[in-house]
Amino acid sequence: MTQVLLETHGLTVRFGGHVAVDAVSCAFHAGELTAIVGPNGAGKTTFFNLISGQIPASAGRVDLEGDDISRLSVSERCRRGLGRAFQLTNLFPGLSVLENVRLAIQAHRGAGRSLLTMADSHHALTTEAMAVLERVRLDRLRDQPVNALSHGNQRKLEVAMLIALDPRVYMFDEPTAGMSVDEAPVVLDLIAELKAERDRTILLVEHKMDVIRTLADRIIVLHNGALVADGEPGAVMASDVVQEAYMGKELADV
Repeated sequence: MTQVLLETHGLTVRFGGHVAVDAVSCAFHAGELTAIVGPNGAGKTTFFNLISGQIPASAGRVDLEGDDISRLSVSERCRRGLGRAFQLTNLFPGLSVLENVRLAIQAHRGAGRSLLTMADSHHALTTEAMAVLERVRLDRLRDQPVNALSHGNQRKLEVAMLIALDPRVYMFDEPTAGMSVDEAPVVLDLIAELKAERDRTILLVEHKMDVIRTLADRIIVLHNGALVADGEPGAVMASDVVQEAYMGKELADV
């Protein structure tokens, strides 16, 4: 059995009388890509928000490599090795693509407040940043300011920033949303490359079934905030629970 990198225990959040995530307990292993699926409003993004610290849990906890991180801030969870793409989109929108990735590498190495002043003095960091940009096919846009990028290229830059931070757990929330048919394969190929390294955990919220069938080792299904299915993709997608949930029918007690 591979190492459990991330685990939730009874993770719950209530907004007034509404339970958005309902006592979800799940373990995620190194080398495994888990797709998180469910109908709109099922609690998928809220579950992500609880794990990454965007919202506090009403009950339960999140463990990262065996340590309880439930009380840590978003930035501290990131430093511990929990990476979520959208956390990184607004770092320095007026700076170039290359500068953003280079600063992410420096931040990962603990350069602190001297990031901007140190940026031009580290040829090795620039070389490393360019290697990341080549992976996401953004090397030709290295000098473009981030706020001038197309939506698709901004999404690719999110992945580049995430790779630069070298997390133990990658979290992708609909990574190809809004991307053209030409742009989307680049991001999906990158996720496949990260999966092939087999030492990280990848969580993927995605609606496209062809993407899920191609990438996922495992699927978990949320419905009305509760975990209703967990297992191998073929079996889960063929289950009555998933078929009913995706058809929008009322689920019986599960």
